[in-house]
Amino acid sequence: MRLMMLYIAAAFLAASLLSGNGLAAENCTVCHRLSLGGIHAALHCLSCHLSEGKSEASPASAGNRAVGCRDCHGGHERIFDHAMSRRDGERRFVERSYARVDSGFWEKNCNSCHVQDCLDCHGSGHALAKPKVADCQSCHRGYYTGWDYSGRAPREDNMRYQRGIAVNGETFLKMLPDVHYRAGLTCGACHSMNSLAQGKKSSKGCRDCHKPDPKVVEHRIPAHMERLECYACHSSWAPQEYGTFFLRFRDPALKEDFDLKALENPEYLRSAYLKRQDAPPLGVNAAGRISPIRPMFIAYYTDIQSARNGGPENTLLAAEWRAWFPHTIQRGSVTCEGCHDNPARFLLEPETQRIHQLGRDGLGLESFWLQQGQRAVNGDFIAAGRYLRMSSKSPAYTKAYIEKWKTFLNRVEVSSRP
Repeated sequence: MRLMMLYIAAAFLAASLLSGNGLAAENCTVCHRLSLGGIHAALHCLSCHLSEGKSEASPASAGNRAVGCRDCHGGHERIFDHAMSRRDGERRFVERSYARVDSGFWEKNCNSCHVQDCLDCHGSGHALAKPKVADCQSCHRGYYTGWDYSGRAPREDNMRYQRGIAVNGETFLKMLPDVHYRAGLTCGACHSMNSLAQGKKSSKGCRDCHKPDPKVVEHRIPAHMERLECYACHSSWAPQEYGTFFLRFRDPALKEDFDLKALENPEYLRSAYLKRQDAPPLGVNAAGRISPIRPMFIAYYTDIQSARNGGPENTLLAAEWRAWFPHTIQRGSVTCEGCHDNPARFLLEPETQRIHQLGRDGLGLESFWLQQGQRAVNGDFIAAGRYLRMSSKSPAYTKAYIEKWKTFLNRVEVSSRP
């Protein structure tokens, strides 16, 4: 026994003499049979856990400002001050909508997907790595930007449509992926840690990598280049949800009559009036440029208090749109009439083109694609006068229109020869 104790003491002394990095007293692995993997594999435990006598149990958490990470990754802890962690925008939306009828709505339905630890993105346990696209999509999923990048769109909420491959427990519609995704670019190619820590949406814009080709007809039109975001034309599709319904059940047994996908909170179910995956409507973003916009959200509330209901039904709490960047970029774009002869795309739908009769349905709006009764929260809708000027068939428009169609005709191969 005495010889064994001497051997252990000698081993500790040898480890102390061999260590030249100030961590000579580290004995963590004597009890903790763990090893680091990934890019941190060569580090000592106390590089992150700081002190053996009083080690930091959660060196990467928001609660202690990632104290174990910031010596090497200084400044990145500021990510906890911004949208991915705080979700201030979503909180404010709930406060002015669903919280008016249920003060606990946020905690019941929205209190997830907050970045509260570096490990939320960089892996679990001791195998740390740079996030892959799939890691980002564990939170950026469903109706929020992320799924669209790899060609996924949310399915209808009814259980009969929940079929096919499931990712993170959710099934999806298979759509055309973004051209950058097909080229192998990860989210970090445009969203660096430095930019996220500064509260920016991205670290790169389209023209940082792409120079507009003057041979393309649309690129030779000054108004396009000066007033449009590149993705206003190059976003091939976008998930859109028109009419987001939260159904509140005072008696959980009443939920059995609704074949809808379950939520984490047993008190609620969610449904949508309509989901689309086509070219998104256009408005004006905070920078004053024409951009895709979508409903975030046209929010309805139904309180099912009994089998005969008796509570508020289909109460419109908010009708808000946001400018955003669909991650569905393709090389081509819509044809001229996709914008210049499409008033509904600018929420100026004529009554003669109206299919959905929302007013008759008691939903508080005449149309989802009509500006009246709705608002854009980070930009604006395009005024009717501006749309009329844009859609006038000037000689310049006619010339560009003909030239564009000639480019299509020149690409068509003759199907038969005389």
